[in-house]
Amino acid sequence: MNVDSCGGVVELLRNQTRRRGLLWTTTAIATACLSVLAVLSACSSDAGPRSATAPVQPTVVIIGDSLSTGHGTSPADAWPNLVENDPGFQQFQATIVNAARDGSGYVSVGENGSTFGSQVDTAVTDETRLVLFFGSENDMGTSPGETEAAAARAFASVKSRAPHADIVVVGPPSYTSTPEAERLDIRDQDKSAALKAGVDFVDPIDLGWIMDDAADLIGPDGDHPSAAGQQYLQAKMEALIEPRIQQTQAQ
Repeated sequence: MNVDSCGGVVELLRNQTRRRGLLWTTTAIATACLSVLAVLSACSSDAGPRSATAPVQPTVVIIGDSLSTGHGTSPADAWPNLVENDPGFQQFQATIVNAARDGSGYVSVGENGSTFGSQVDTAVTDETRLVLFFGSENDMGTSPGETEAAAARAFASVKSRAPHADIVVVGPPSYTSTPEAERLDIRDQDKSAALKAGVDFVDPIDLGWIMDDAADLIGPDGDHPSAAGQQYLQAKMEALIEPRIQQTQAQ
């Protein structure tokens, strides 16, 4: 065999060796990948089926006075309780926390030392999605501007405690078409604080809530809703709460 022939044989052997090495390496990698996949598959099977994350139930907090506690009827008749137990409302799977206390206002100190601000401190959390303020005539007679300042603090506290919560402010109602000047002043202070805070304000006086049927809707004490009056407020408040809960759930 001449030198050229020997060189050809050597080169052939080298090429075969390279191919065998490449084939071995490829086979080893494929085998390792299959082993990893098998382990992952086993782990997945052992873990069982994954459950979907349950949607968070929105919480609605009611801040208010005796118009929202059932005073004159019963707590079961209070409009917040009627809303929560309404089958139409229950489809939203929302929880209502009624923090209202008799005698309370933004400034007025009511039952157990409660004010609207302290109700916020007690009831509003990071999970709250809507806070509805209602009232209050109890602030009538306070110093000029005092109610607006207290309302502004209460709204700021909600924003701090529940950054994702919507806020609706419902002013004090009147049972006649000629409300007292003091009542109108409290209404105006509530409205001013709400607008400055960039939150929704609803004016029962301007909308004529209760006025046309006060004899039926207000109880014997002439101040607090009757059972029919609580049902009336239920319908009014549901109309405010439901679309906002729907919007929250859609986000």
